[in-house]
Amino acid sequence: MKVAYRHISSPEDASFVIKEFCQPRFTNTFHFHHGHELILMVKSSGKVYAGNKVINFSAGEIYMFGPGLVHCFCNDNMPAGADEEVAHAIIVQFTEDFLGKDFFDKLELRKIKELMQLSERGIQFRKIPPVLSTMFFQFQANQQMKNLIILLQLLDGLSQQNSEHVMLLTDDPRKIHYKDVDSKKLESIFKYVLENYHTHVDSKSAASLACMNEAAFCRYFKRRTSKTFSQFVNETRISHATKLLIGTDHGIAEICYACGFDNISYFNRQFKIYQGKSPREYRKALVESNAGAPSYRPTVD
Repeated sequence: MKVAYRHISSPEDASFVIKEFCQPRFTNTFHFHHGHELILMVKSSGKVYAGNKVINFSAGEIYMFGPGLVHCFCNDNMPAGADEEVAHAIIVQFTEDFLGKDFFDKLELRKIKELMQLSERGIQFRKIPPVLSTMFFQFQANQQMKNLIILLQLLDGLSQQNSEHVMLLTDDPRKIHYKDVDSKKLESIFKYVLENYHTHVDSKSAASLACMNEAAFCRYFKRRTSKTFSQFVNETRISHATKLLIGTDHGIAEICYACGFDNISYFNRQFKIYQGKSPREYRKALVESNAGAPSYRPTVD
């Protein structure tokens, strides 16, 4: 059955907004919102930058970002000759007080309030029950009351997810100091890393994109992200390595070089720093944990 993409609009005076994106690739810029954002990744894969962190994203995952948390979804470079991938996501945006200042202070809703507070660090929900992802497809145009009930049920369901399936994307957003003027500068740097991490990336080239000398750029990047530029590059490379370890049967050495490392020993050390396991141990653990796990198949009318 051919999937029909429904574009859901909301009145200007609605207390929350529902959007649907369907395009060849994600093209949004490095940005943040003044409210909360809830996203179902229906189709697509790549990297998500949140705060000062970069991880892989895949279809079927749900993300929640709190006010002020900068983020951006980017697709990986596709091999030559590959079909254009469709980037499809359903998004719900709402402010913390969209139902009243003290609404979520009520006993029955405090777990949702805790979830909203956690979202300030960015949340990735993995291996979620199909009933939660299906709720995103139940939103309908001109059904504001019904949509509100679905949203509350969705937030309640997410607030009760097993901690094993919930990952916080940043350690402490207060340590990340972004200003409006930083967004364009950092976006060009992050785009440079994303497009070149598998080959050669250096701070001198990144500094030129930021219109700074190399020393000033390194200080700037550390102040804004609480990590060095080389740490960020390694984190991007390691995130891609995890994707290749579970999604392909490539050998460890092949993955090492495909991610931009030119030394296997250094790759193994960096991988263990970021993942707590060697690449071989990581692959074995993921294969065992994913054995028998159902694939994600959204239900669309």
